[in-house]
Amino acid sequence: MDMTLVWLVGGLVVLLTAATLIGRVAATRAKSPEAVATAANLNQRIRSWWVMVAVLSAAFAFGQTVTLVLFALTSFYCLREFISLTPTLPADHSALAFAFYVFLPLQYILIGIDWQTLFSIAIPVYAFLLLPALAALKQETAGFLERTSKVQWALMLTVYCISHAPALLLLDIPGYAGKEVLLLFFLIFVVQASDVLQYVFGKLFGRHKIAPVVSPNKTVEGFVGGGLAAILLGACLFWITPFSPLQAAGMAFAIVMAGFCGGLVLSAVKRSMGAKDWGRMIEGHGGALDRMDSVSYSAPLFFHLTNYFFVS
Repeated sequence: MDMTLVWLVGGLVVLLTAATLIGRVAATRAKSPEAVATAANLNQRIRSWWVMVAVLSAAFAFGQTVTLVLFALTSFYCLREFISLTPTLPADHSALAFAFYVFLPLQYILIGIDWQTLFSIAIPVYAFLLLPALAALKQETAGFLERTSKVQWALMLTVYCISHAPALLLLDIPGYAGKEVLLLFFLIFVVQASDVLQYVFGKLFGRHKIAPVVSPNKTVEGFVGGGLAAILLGACLFWITPFSPLQAAGMAFAIVMAGFCGGLVLSAVKRSMGAKDWGRMIEGHGGALDRMDSVSYSAPLFFHLTNYFFVS
């Protein structure tokens, strides 16, 4: 593991240790039912963060192959949660089988062998065209457009979009060889810091709801305060990237905005299905897709901005 990454992970451990102590103090001082519930939720999230940081650190330590496997498994669980929450028919099973067992592994194999051209079009072109054809062969026309769109949408969000995070390891940036994993750290850190800080600012100062029907916990104060704090943290991390401080702030801004849109859109999908969370995989966080909804929107944007401006 790159020594810079070791220090960064060490810094996260220190932050999580401090958060754990704060969480315990908050739990002992909470008196009202609302305060007790908030403290309990906070401590659940902190415990889950310990696990997630440990898993990501292990993947980074063992290199690109293990990192790809980790993200492929993440995509698998996210895709399963999406399909499980939204209704399907037996006529969709062939298309779903191809989505899970052909296009999902193919997407990550293409990253592993550095075939960027096919990586960019395999799902949005070939899967987009093939999956509806497989469903049509079953001759079930009831709700065909809605069913087909759902499978395509699920594959795009949970596999194609999320796979752009580990695809950062492929970028050939002049003077930055061997440090690409730090770009992945930058992306994940800013995305998750934004989510956490928006939650904290919202709990402390939130008054005005942004979209109460879609996402009751999102407030203007939380979005602005947490987003600005995450952008500042991103700017402070410029030294691990090929960006200047101003460029790092700009990239962090793009990540925060895209992540917010991802969280809002996937919340709307959940609400349309009458669900609060995508699953129960992560204590205090819901399912895997509840943690990756922001990544699904921010990873492609960050990948292509970096590729366009910094890869010669």
